[in-house]
Amino acid sequence: MMKKIIHNQNAWLGLAFLMMAILFYSSSQTYAEQSQQSNLHHFLKQEPGESFFAQFKVMYAGEMHDASKDYFGYVEFLIRKAAHFSIYFLMGLGLFNGLKNRIQQWGLSIIIAYLAATGYAGLDEFHQMLTGGRTPLFQDVILDSMGALTAILLASLVMLIQKGRKKL
Repeated sequence: MMKKIIHNQNAWLGLAFLMMAILFYSSSQTYAEQSQQSNLHHFLKQEPGESFFAQFKVMYAGEMHDASKDYFGYVEFLIRKAAHFSIYFLMGLGLFNGLKNRIQQWGLSIIIAYLAATGYAGLDEFHQMLTGGRTPLFQDVILDSMGALTAILLASLVMLIQKGRKKL
């Protein structure tokens, strides 16, 4: 059953479109509606890992993120950026696996999946610009496209390894 799902191109495209729907909904919300600060204060009230996180200051889009100054803001920042990467990772994976047999040239599938995910990332940031209380960032488009590219390249590598094994 699982093997059937993994080889189902429509299921892969469904994953990509599900990620797009989640992103569209998420981009429709203001920062205040999305903020998880109160939950973080509740669940992480002892500030676990603060001394570890305090070692790493992150400059992102011209803003310094520092756990020693704002632990909960720093953790939320890490969660948000991990979500950017992960959602676009899944979108890129879904697009590539959903397209590779339809297009027949896997190299072209890589390019189309990457450009589609990157284009959607740009449109998503534009959508955020239209939503009050949001800050669209070019850096997020880059992060998103790197998530998609990572998935596409890993899936391509797995595909090449599998094809190499079949020849043996």
